[in-house]
Amino acid sequence: MPLSPSAQKIQDLLNSLGYSYTVIEHAESTRTAQEAADRAGCELGQIVKSLIFRGKTSGKPILVLTSGPNRVNEKRISEYAGEPIGKADADFVRTVTGFAIGGVPPIGHAQPMETYLDEDFLQFQTIWAAAGTPNAIFELKTEDLQKMTGGKTVTVK
Repeated sequence: MPLSPSAQKIQDLLNSLGYSYTVIEHAESTRTAQEAADRAGCELGQIVKSLIFRGKTSGKPILVLTSGPNRVNEKRISEYAGEPIGKADADFVRTVTGFAIGGVPPIGHAQPMETYLDEDFLQFQTIWAAAGTPNAIFELKTEDLQKMTGGKTVTVK
C-alpha cells in the first residue's frame, strides 16, 4: 500500500537525512499515545508526543517532544523558553508544522522551532513517533531523535 502524501513526506525526509527508518501507516488510529503504543506493540513511555506551544510574548512556536504517559509542566518549559507559553490551537499547529494535531511528527515542519526532548526517553533504546498523519508512525533509535531535531534534553514533567 502506498503511503498517504503526508506520511510519504516524512518517509522521504527520513531517507534524505540518511536514516533507514520505515514509516508504517495503519488502518487504525495512532492519534493518541495509547493507540500508537497498541499499534506499535511497545510501552506507552516509548511513544513520542509532539506538542506545540506558543510563546505568549514572541508568538514563536515551541515543540515539546514528551513521553507518552507524561504531562508537560508548562511553567518549566516557560523557564527554558524565557517567556510564558500557552498551548497552541489547531490552526497555529497546522500553520507552523504543516500537519494536523494527532499526526505531528518530530521533524519536517513548515517552520523551524525551539525544541525540547523529554529526558524520560533515555531509558529506552528505541521510541516511536508520529509520521504526518493520525495513523502513521515510525520507530527510531532514541539517540537519533536529538540528532534529527537539534532539541535540548530536559525535564518536561
